[in-house]
Amino acid sequence: MAISLKELQAPIKDDLAVFEQRFAMSMKTRVPLLNTIMNYIIRRKGKQIRPLFVMYSARLCGEIGERTYRAASLVELLHTATLVHDDVVDESYERRGFFSINALWKNKIAVLVGDYLLSRGLLLSVEHDDFDLLKITSRAVRDMSEGELMQLERSRFLDITEEIYFEIIRQKTASLIASCCAIGAASAGAAEPQIEQFRLFGERIGLAFQIRDDLFDFGDNESGKPTGIDIREKKLTLPLIYALKQVSSGEAKNILKLIKSNKPDNEKLRLVTQFVQSHGGMDYARDTMNRLRNEAFEAISDFLNRDDSGVNMRKLVDFVIDRRH
Repeated sequence: MAISLKELQAPIKDDLAVFEQRFAMSMKTRVPLLNTIMNYIIRRKGKQIRPLFVMYSARLCGEIGERTYRAASLVELLHTATLVHDDVVDESYERRGFFSINALWKNKIAVLVGDYLLSRGLLLSVEHDDFDLLKITSRAVRDMSEGELMQLERSRFLDITEEIYFEIIRQKTASLIASCCAIGAASAGAAEPQIEQFRLFGERIGLAFQIRDDLFDFGDNESGKPTGIDIREKKLTLPLIYALKQVSSGEAKNILKLIKSNKPDNEKLRLVTQFVQSHGGMDYARDTMNRLRNEAFEAISDFLNRDDSGVNMRKLVDFVIDRRH
């Protein structure tokens, strides 16, 4: 039976409660409009997977303390800022089933809110001399921006190889989870070699996490129906990249032409999904995802076998990678 989010949170529920209190405090402002928006964001928080990675990494390296709460808050502030900005860029009016900030308060305010969240994260670290945590997280923000831009550039030409794909998702997705694990370890006083172990662990989990999203696009989800978001946005992901390598250049060109075409989305999605499934793209992506999970566990194997915290970290990883929605 699959583990629930509540079960994952239970071993550190008191620490999560303190973190949530600290996080809410870090978003307080004297500007009434900004306060209203901050409260809206707090009430509609997601699964808070990233703070869980921060805290379980800290627990594996020592104790969860004030620096860990600040580390988790820093990650959530920066992550929330990128989501707010992403919704503006993507012209998206929904986030986690609710109206996005730009849908309710328009783009200009949403951009400024994102900027405010970034500044709160920076100040939270600077005011407490957490320069090591800020350095790790700032690198992730840089990598995320570079990854997004690289993907936008490559999507125009649909010429993404597997090597380029992994570089894009390493920067765009994996870098943030890597920084969660690294700053969690750093917040508990881990030495540089151990912090690097946790960074590598998080990076592998982040890569596997993105491949799981890729599989959703082709119907490997709770409903069994392809979501087709990546195909509509003309993004080449691992299942499709692998399938294209299994056929002649002529057949590959026809599939790419189909993706670029104005054919109705439903028909396009059906044909591309059929192509990917019949040429082993789904199986290859699943195998790669599970290999990355194993590599992640190997990176911190000496920590995972110490006590219950290692068992809980494994459960968190499986929850993230085996999710069906």
